[in-house]
Amino acid sequence: MPLRIRLTYAKTDAMRYTGHLDVQRTLERTFRRAGLPLLHSQGYHPRPKMHLASALPLGCTGEHELADFWLTEPLPLETIEAALRQAAPPGIRVLAVEAVPAGEPPLPNQVVASEYRVTLLETVPDLAVRVHRLLEAEHLPRERRGKPYDLRPLIEALEILPPDDAGRPRLQMRLSAREGATGRPDEVLAALDIPLGAARIHRTRQFLRSA
Repeated sequence: MPLRIRLTYAKTDAMRYTGHLDVQRTLERTFRRAGLPLLHSQGYHPRPKMHLASALPLGCTGEHELADFWLTEPLPLETIEAALRQAAPPGIRVLAVEAVPAGEPPLPNQVVASEYRVTLLETVPDLAVRVHRLLEAEHLPRERRGKPYDLRPLIEALEILPPDDAGRPRLQMRLSAREGATGRPDEVLAALDIPLGAARIHRTRQFLRSA
């Protein structure tokens, strides 16, 4: 009987500029190095059966990333976790492993929102004014891949946090994930007129429909 497991992991600075597909390949190699029996798809080009919850934008880190994998046989969860911790490369930190009940929907379909903490590398004197203006707006017309959309309903929360230990200003935002429309932190920064290169984005949590 195949075992479906959910891996919670952190993507740290060493993999900040590693893209979504390369992260997926890195996790696959980690399972192989750990000697874990991944279940593969059928067909001419079998691939390991796995789902990442949602793509993390390039240049971002995350401390609560989620991925589901299927093993060909059940193994003790503590054995799986220990093997993955030992096999994980720099940039991936294994946090937890849990079994997923049979029949649970695909992981990407369960994500309803993500929370981000953004550290600004430069002082923005009128930051509070910009945040207030954005939250007061009824619509925030944006364009992605040539298609117009409204960013405003995708922003569930946006607030200014106390500065970090270095005195740098910080923001926290919770962005909705809907079918065909997902809030992106880089788009929120653009709406605030803050250059992407002047910020460090860190995803702190992903919210699931079943949670």
